[in-house]
Formats: sequence, structure tokens, C-alpha cells
Amino acid sequence: MSEAVASRYAAALADAAMNEAIADRVRSDLNAFVAAFDESAELRNALETPVVPPELKRKIVGELAQRMELTTAVRNFLFLLIDHRRTEMLREIQQAFHQALNARLGIADAEVTSARALSTEERVELTAALERRTGKKIEARFHEDASLLGGAVVRVGSVVYDGSVREQLTRLREQLETE
Repeated sequence: MSEAVASRYAAALADAAMNEAIADRVRSDLNAFVAAFDESAELRNALETPVVPPELKRKIVGELAQRMELTTAVRNFLFLLIDHRRTEMLREIQQAFHQALNARLGIADAEVTSARALSTEERVELTAALERRTGKKIEARFHEDASLLGGAVVRVGSVVYDGSVREQLTRLREQLETE
């Protein structure tokens, strides 16, 4: 249930960011606030403790938003979370917001796992190939997995492109067995 709630809040903020044409700024401001929230035990305690009155929480967030020069959309969104007692979901909402905003901007996340570290040139080529294949801008995260014999496995959303040597050998074996 909390995932559905986080998605609803994230979608509302993504809609506001798109309507005001400040998507990148809202993403940056929300990330900055969450980083400050993660780094400060005092801020976390103040916002997550039920005994702290909402008025005080709003005052703290208002002053911090002013110092951090956050957009009005992010400040008001944080006030909304305080009013609805959802500040404990901030990190979850941030992740859902990233996904919701990317969907609205036509950006897809890709997880690329390869047997070895890819060079910058290989990363650029692979990202460009994925963009051509999906028709979307790709934000790729790269990881290494020594258990792969070679090649790469790419996940874009729920679609998996398996170009690992193991998968190629499996396909070759299946092809030989059918002949």
C-alpha cells in the first residue's frame, strides 16, 4: 500500500513540475532536500516525530526551503507531506517521483550488467543503441558481474536484453538440438 501512496504523491509533484515547466529544477531541489534530510538526524527527528506539532514542522521546512532556495512547488509539496503525516515516506516518494518524471519526459532507466567494466566509448555506444531500440532517452547505470562469461545483460523497465555469452551459448545449443 505504501508504494501506491508514494506513487500518488510522486505523480502529483511530477504533474506540477511539468505544468510549471521546471522539471529539472524540481528534481534537483527534491534531491537536495532529501540529501539534507538524510544527513541531519535533527531534521529527520523533527519531521518524523509525531509529538512535534505540524506548525513547527512547517516552520522548519519553510526556513530550510528559503535557505536552500527551493522552488515553491517543492516547498509546498513538503508542506503537503507534513499536513498528511507522510514525511516518513520521503525517500520512497523521491524514488517514485524520479520514475514518474522520467516517464513524462520520455526517459527510460536502464540497468546494464557486464562481465567487465565498459569503457566510456562502449557505454556511449550501448546507450545510443538502447535509445534507438526503445525510442526513448536512456539513463543507464552500469555494473560489473564477474559471473558473466562475457557480454552484457540490459534491463530497460520490464524488458531484458540478454547478450551474455552464457545466453548466446544456450541459444546455440537449443538451435543445434532442433536440427
